[in-house]
Amino acid sequence: MPARFATQVHPHFREIVQLLALQAAEEARHIEVFSRRAALYRGELGLSTVGGQASLRTLVEEPDFGRAALLLSVLGEGTFLNLLAFLREHAPDAATAEIMRRVSIDEARHVAFAMAHLGEHAREDMTLRSRLAAAIVQRHDALRSSAGLNEEVFDALVRLAAGAFEPRAIAIGHERVLELVSQMEAGRRMRLRKLGFDEREATLLSGLHTRNFM
Repeated sequence: MPARFATQVHPHFREIVQLLALQAAEEARHIEVFSRRAALYRGELGLSTVGGQASLRTLVEEPDFGRAALLLSVLGEGTFLNLLAFLREHAPDAATAEIMRRVSIDEARHVAFAMAHLGEHAREDMTLRSRLAAAIVQRHDALRSSAGLNEEVFDALVRLAAGAFEPRAIAIGHERVLELVSQMEAGRRMRLRKLGFDEREATLLSGLHTRNFM
């Protein structure tokens, strides 16, 4: 998405082009490091679900930059900041924890740019927030039939947070994952409030975010 929009920016605004290009490069680096880490102890990577693919497609195909920035960075990457912090806290080794720390720095920068851009845009265009709200609703409706979060992903997060296979540990891991979901929800509401939505709107729109975190 950032690479596609970078080609549409007039070269006079070189800082914006550079920022979008950097974001694309950072995402490419994330793909590499996560793929290498995932393949460390197994021969093949897992498969993405139809719902996950459909969720990503809605981001890639969004033609409006403001709407795309909200969906991808404010909601998606903003939610991932909580996920990365969770993975770092419960990482099985130092290398994984360091990966999460470094990726979080990149993602926080992406979120900060989107928030700054949309905040300024909203001050100049009073119709923006209604279009952003419509983007969230339309994406939710387009993904309504998707299965949400992959059960294997949920179970993996529970196992990671548990640190062991004993029933008591699994129960603790489950509670920690539920708390993660709650933190994600609170973070989305907070960012939407900063963009000018009231508490009721922020709560409603946050609840429409995709269940697969993206």
